[in-house]
Amino acid sequence: MGHVDHGKTSLLDAIRKGNVAAGEAGGITQHIGAYSVFVPNPDKPGEDRRVVFLDTPGHEAFTMMRARGAKATDIVILVVAADDGVMPQTIEAVEHSKAAGVPMIVAINKIDKPDANPDKVKQGLAGLGLQPSDWGGDIEMIPVSAKKNENLNTLLETVLLQADILDLKASPTRRASGVVLEAKLDKGRGAVATALVQQGTLRVGDPFIVGQFSGKVRAMFSDRGESVTEAPPATPVEVLGLQGVPQAGDTFQVVADIDRAQTIAGQRQMHARQAAMVKSSSRGIESLGQAEIKELLVILKADVQGSVEVLRATLEKLSTEKVKVRVIRAGVGAIAESDVLLASATQADSASTAVVIIGFNVRPESRASDVAKHEAVDIRLHSIIYKVEEEIKAAMIGMLDAIEKEVVLGKAAVQETFKVSRLGTIAGCRVIDGVIRRQAKARLIRDGVVIWDGDIASLKRFKEDANEVKNGFECGISLVNFNDIKVGDEIEAYTIEKIAATEL
Repeated sequence: MGHVDHGKTSLLDAIRKGNVAAGEAGGITQHIGAYSVFVPNPDKPGEDRRVVFLDTPGHEAFTMMRARGAKATDIVILVVAADDGVMPQTIEAVEHSKAAGVPMIVAINKIDKPDANPDKVKQGLAGLGLQPSDWGGDIEMIPVSAKKNENLNTLLETVLLQADILDLKASPTRRASGVVLEAKLDKGRGAVATALVQQGTLRVGDPFIVGQFSGKVRAMFSDRGESVTEAPPATPVEVLGLQGVPQAGDTFQVVADIDRAQTIAGQRQMHARQAAMVKSSSRGIESLGQAEIKELLVILKADVQGSVEVLRATLEKLSTEKVKVRVIRAGVGAIAESDVLLASATQADSASTAVVIIGFNVRPESRASDVAKHEAVDIRLHSIIYKVEEEIKAAMIGMLDAIEKEVVLGKAAVQETFKVSRLGTIAGCRVIDGVIRRQAKARLIRDGVVIWDGDIASLKRFKEDANEVKNGFECGISLVNFNDIKVGDEIEAYTIEKIAATEL
């Protein structure tokens, strides 16, 4: 765990000799990765010990995923860049670890950089209550370099030593249980969950319950994509055979038979529907009597469930008193025709709503694209979360009514009045400031008080109609449906300009 760009994924790449970081959009890890490595056991030559790493994102938008990662782990490795120090997501990671009650080891990365200052990092962490062991504290802080492969073995040995001290053990013989780290809908394989087995051994053919869904393990794949038939404790695997896409963070549990799993799933689904009905009903009651505000409705589709959660929370937090953002559908998988039809039907309901479909690391199906063009539905595709946030903010600003700004054009002093039977009272005026325009609005001011506000009926120069009269010139002005004009009054001409909103 740690701040964005502090080298978490690069450090893990160096440990597992892979290249995960090269495939990241925008240079940040966008969902939890689970990887296992084998470390030689110094006490038993020839025997390896498994260490499973969960690589959590560092960007501020992924708070929930980091919290979930902390809860799923036995030990947290906090990665802090030696050339950057303690940053906002560093602090957040520490808070999540403490809240989950998980012990911590600090990897001070990028010690190969010229401006690296490990002592500054230690001072910053000490201010958060993490005292380095070499300063008399209880937190191991290992200086490492992912780029130069420095001290990586020391880091792994420290992890194993901590595990031995904590006496971390799991039974491989009991029924398997664990936690879902990610879930997605794969077009060829159906619902797929990345799960971490925490107790027992998960085997192909095992019936299980996860969240609101039941299933039977049809196939499993390791973190390197290899097919496996069983997964002992502390093993991350992709599981196929689910009846639906669970929520990231859901626990899974192997049960005696598939009938039992389906019964439990049915009960959970019923409870979820009842809770949703209660929430919907309370929202309707709260909205009674409130003035209608503008709503930006979002249909959100992403590649994995964790990204759906993060994006949903991020977008809904953008709501203001003027524009509310509401996610009306969220799920994993490609943008389908049904998503487009929902957007089309919804955007026709009210002039105060707008609808957009956001695809995050997914694409619309061909039929969905055709329907979207025909129905004029807006589909936006992204692979970087903060770009989604920027675009939604811009869309919210675009929904705001234009700001009306009054611009005073000029003033004219009434010097004479003339009664004309056909036209009413004509004010003989001299323009004393700015300009008077025929198409402008006007107000009559008497002794500093506005007594009339409306439109100019006519503007003349020497009995000829004029479009405008400038400062210093005389003119005749008549006002729409108003004749109580007196010598000494002032007529002020102004216009109302509409300016597009620039901020929420």
